Amino acid sequence: MKMNIEIDCSPEEARALLGLPDVTEANEAYVQNITKLMNGAGGIEQLQELGKQIAPMGQMGLQLFQQLIETGAKAAFSGVTPKDKK
Repeated sequence: MKMNIEIDCSPEEARALLGLPDVTEANEAYVQNITKLMNGAGGIEQLQELGKQIAPMGQMGLQLFQQLIETGAKAAFSGVTPKDKK
């Protein structure tokens, strides 16, 4: 017998249901620090070096991080924001 159960809840409710800690403040602090570091970088090479330092996830993780950084840099240098694309 196969049963499917669908639960409609927010991420906060899901964490409470599963007994997981609320890491919202830690996540916000992490994102703020990464944003400050990225804003201080002068070019793609510096961002790649930063990625190697903060993301010891192996080659695949670094490639994903590199794609993210390159996409963000292209958008930043072109002056196009995600809101403009809609």
